[in-house]
Order: sequence, then structure tokens, then C-alpha cells
Amino acid sequence: MKKIVLFSTLIIFLSSCGSGGNGELIGVQDRKVWNPTDPYGMVYIPQGSFMMGPSDQDVPFANTSQARKVTVGAFYMDETEITNNEYRQFTNWVRDSIKATLLFADGMIDDDRFAIRVDKSMGEDDFYADETNITDPNSPEFFKLDWDEIRRYNKTNRWADEELRRSLRDLVATTEDGVEQPLFLRFNERKKGAYGGEEYNTRVFVYKYKVLDIDRASRKDQREYQDYETSEDPEGKTDRNSFFLDRKVHIYPDTLCWTHDYAYAFNDPYTKNYFHHPAFDDYPVVGVNWHQAVAFCHWRTEMMNGFLRSVKEPTLPDFRLPTEAEWEYAARGGLEHSPYPWGGPYTRNLKGCFLANFKPLRGNYTADGGAKTIQVKSYNPNGYGLYDMSGNVAEWTMNSYDESALSYAHDINMYNTTKDMTRNQYGKDWSNIVSEDDPMHEVHQRRVIRGGSWKDIAYFIQTSTRTFEYQDTSKSYIGFRCAVDFLGRDKKDLE
Repeated sequence: MKKIVLFSTLIIFLSSCGSGGNGELIGVQDRKVWNPTDPYGMVYIPQGSFMMGPSDQDVPFANTSQARKVTVGAFYMDETEITNNEYRQFTNWVRDSIKATLLFADGMIDDDRFAIRVDKSMGEDDFYADETNITDPNSPEFFKLDWDEIRRYNKTNRWADEELRRSLRDLVATTEDGVEQPLFLRFNERKKGAYGGEEYNTRVFVYKYKVLDIDRASRKDQREYQDYETSEDPEGKTDRNSFFLDRKVHIYPDTLCWTHDYAYAFNDPYTKNYFHHPAFDDYPVVGVNWHQAVAFCHWRTEMMNGFLRSVKEPTLPDFRLPTEAEWEYAARGGLEHSPYPWGGPYTRNLKGCFLANFKPLRGNYTADGGAKTIQVKSYNPNGYGLYDMSGNVAEWTMNSYDESALSYAHDINMYNTTKDMTRNQYGKDWSNIVSEDDPMHEVHQRRVIRGGSWKDIAYFIQTSTRTFEYQDTSKSYIGFRCAVDFLGRDKKDLE
């Protein structure tokens, strides 16, 4: 009895001087200390403000050149453009995801080996609803793919089991437009005919994900809207699920862009080899449209945060494309009024060597060391440690393109998005697709690209030059790099 009393007293004493703080406001205790490390391959860009826009005269006399003071917070950015080999990791992940999912559904792979049983009734909270879920994630129990095991098997066996390979030959997947396609190309579509090896049908390389439409959710008239005929929610409350949008994106690069961009140029070797051959692994990926770049950022986020959750570490913010303001601020490298990332008004150094890969002189593409794209890090970085912010390939940003954006967009990390966020003629589906009859339709379809490319003259590789391309367009001269927010004011606060 004495032991019980002593034990109870000890528990009361410990609880009284634990998280309660003796009645004082001390905050939640035992929280993890946030000491972030720089994401691999990214550089830290400190917060600051700059004059966004041209620092020189309006060269093309377009009468749209203007400048304004813009402030951005601290963030990280990839030191180089995303390379072919980095993007291939994405396509291979989607390929293996489709294979494993179809094989599981066909009963050809062991549930206990390649899939994890998730029982939400037991308190399991790791059930993000994406394409790695094999059964309905809304059910009390479902399966998701065990990617660690799939990678181990694929590394050692390469799906070598003959029974599995026979099953793969017969599998059918669904493309982003709902059309069923075989996993492997038919014999008549293969380069080597009926006697050649198996080739994957890249039409089925579809990445599925959900995205939260924060822009629409931030509007009071949208988050308090209610369909009184069908909704069971309290009056004035919108079902939060309506703000999540489903995305299905075909993610394989358009390897034919080298030919259809330059119909009368001999670019066949690039068409056949650029994305496939190891010689081009460290070259920037091209043939990727804006939607594919956004999907890559989402996948990269899930890959990183999935690992961090597995080791019980705080997750990172979402990887994303940089805003137009972030891109220009980073490209300047801390130089306020310089037209180029390296400083000064010239494209050559003191030795007469060109400082970027672009179209110099009168079409002498090789004068700068490269006829088309070249390896990343072939030129010196700017003041922030970023490579190829001018030339090589132009880069997608998040912003929709409008000639007068600098006149009306906010001066805090200027971000112009002109998505339709009304419900009038689009009904209850809350579609954010702008009607073709809407005057803002063309604006929404255009996305800002920055930095110029190997085929552009010097004007387009200036840090302030704005241009655009349609978001569903793939070009041989457009790539991208990712950005991610730094959580906090400055890295110095953590030292």
C-alpha cells in the first residue's frame, strides 16, 4: 500500500512541474528545434528588395518597359536548371509506380512484399491520397506501395521474373485523357520492328496529384459559398474538399521539340538522343511544358517530405516554380542595376570570352562555346552561386503573363495570377479554367519565361527582360528550376 501511495505522489509531483509551467504561459514544450539544412543542389537567397524591371532604355521600343521596387522573402533556388538525369528520376518513378500498381491489381505481386497495409482505425495518419495508393484511401483500410521494397527489387532483379514480364506485356494503363493504352509499345510501333526489344509506351506516363487552390480559398465569397440544394454543411461554410483540385499530367518530355521547333535544321541527333543518352545527363531538360514542371515540383515535395516523415523530422515547404520577382531578384545576384547576372553591360569578359550560352554576333552560335544547349555549370555562377541565369535555356516561372503586370501587381513578391475564381457560369464544380470567351483567357494561358536561351540574342538574356510562352507548349529552349521558401527571417537567426 505504501508503494502505491508513493508512486501516486511521484506521478502528481511530476505532472505538476511538467508541461503546466506552474501556471505560467510557457508554450508547448518538447517541440523539435528547427535547424534546417540547405536542400541538396540548392542555394540560399536572402531576403531583400530591388528595382524590378529594366535598368536601361527600352531597346525594342515596346513601350511596356517599367520598373518598380519589389520585396521578396528568403528562399532557396536550384543552383542549375533541372537536368535530364534529374527529370529522368521523375519519369522512372512514375513508370515503376504504374508497373507496381498494375501488377498488384492483377494479383501478380505479393501484398506483403510490395504494399503496406494502412489501417486508419489504428491511428495511422500517413495516408496521403495520391497515385501510390492501390485501393480506396477513404476506406478504413487500404494498401499503398512500399517504395523502399520496390526500389530494392528493381535494383537487383529489374523485373526479371519471366512470369512478371509476361504479365507486364499484357497490362493496360490509362492516359491523362482517360484512354487505355498498353504498358509497352505494340510491335508495329517499335523502332526495330517485331524482332526488337520491348519499349515502354510513354503515353501512359501520367502523374496524378491533388493541389490546394489557395487563391480561391482566400476569397470570402468562395469559402462561405454554399450550394443550398445539395450541401449538408452549416450555412455559410464551404466544404474544404471543394478547394482541392485533381491534376493528371502526362510527364514525359516532348523529344520531338527539336524537330518541330526548327523544321529545316538538322536536329535529328538531338531528337533521338538528347533525353535518352548518358552523354546528355548533365544537360538541362527541355521539351517540358509548364504543367509538367509544376507536376515535377509536387513529386519532388512528396519524395522529400515522405523521407522526412519516415525519420520523424519536420517537413519542408512545397517545392515550386519561382515567381517572376524571385527569379529576377536571384538572377541579379545582389547587383542592383546590372543588366546581366555577372555585372556590367557587356556579354564578354576582359579576355573577350562570352559569359553565357546564347546567340552572339550574326548567328554564329558556336562563338560562345556551344551550338545548342550545353552542360550546366559551364560558366561561372553569379553572386548568389546560381549558374546559367542567362542563356542555355529559358526558364518557366509561376506567373501568368500580362504586359502591364508591373503596374497593378503587389510589390511584395510580385505574383500575377489571373485565374478565374468565380462560380457564375461554371456551376458547382468551382472550375478555375478560364472560358475561351473570357477576355482574360489568353493572359491565363501565357506564363512568364525568363533568362533567354541558346537561340536568343543578348537582349533576351538580360535579367529584366520579360517574355512568355503558352503553358501547354513544349520547346527545345525552355527548361526550369525549382524554388522553396525559407521558413523564417534569415539563416543568421539560427546561428
